[in-house]
Amino acid sequence: MTVRISYSDENERLGTIVKLAGVALVGAAAATAIGLFLARDQMVRHQRDLFSPHPLRRLAALGYLRSHPQVDSVMLLRDFLAWEERPLLRKRAASVLQQMEASLAAAGDGA
Repeated sequence: MTVRISYSDENERLGTIVKLAGVALVGAAAATAIGLFLARDQMVRHQRDLFSPHPLRRLAALGYLRSHPQVDSVMLLRDFLAWEERPLLRKRAASVLQQMEASLAAAGDGA
């Protein structure tokens, strides 16, 4: 009498693991793509809100730009300073612009 060993259970288990890993990889790639899209959308929205008719949105946009110093943002803030009529927002924008220029200058010196 001979005993036959069936390997089909191991093959099925391995196939299931490979499928789960593939699904997890596709899910991670999709989550990354969605995250990048949302981050880009937030950046565009905050830059657009800088010239919003609502002062609170403009203040929020200044706060966002302060935490994301970029050369393009410096140019945008200069345009905003020429456009903004409210003294409080102009003062805040000037402060943000000064901090941003100092930050970018320090980053340029370190490079």
